[in-house]
Amino acid sequence: QVRLAESGGGLVQTGGSLRLSCAASGSTFSLYTMGWFRQAPGKEREFVAGITRLAISTYYADSVKGRFIISRDNVNNTAYLQMNSLKPEDTAVYYCAAASHIRVATASGDFGSWGQGTQVTVSS
Repeated sequence: QVRLAESGGGLVQTGGSLRLSCAASGSTFSLYTMGWFRQAPGKEREFVAGITRLAISTYYADSVKGRFIISRDNVNNTAYLQMNSLKPEDTAVYYCAAASHIRVATASGDFGSWGQGTQVTVSS
């Protein structure tokens, strides 16, 4: 089972940028489809972005398309989420997750490993 640890969250003003990192250990990183999810207070966890094992495909929720970029470095076992043009509605705890045996994954249940989350707060 891969272990995941997010970093890079923080407080940023509307229109600003942040880059989240997700460091993986304990298993072969390139075997996993990676995803980012977020959960705002009082709301359900929602899919944000995903990337296939060799980064051939990326896919996004409509709410972040054109503003966020997911990437991965299979040499350094790290996934990233570059977040640009941030809005107050992007405020949430952001989680990275890993899915094995599935190429394109967007549902929480597809992912078997999760990080502890990192808080992103966008002030208006």
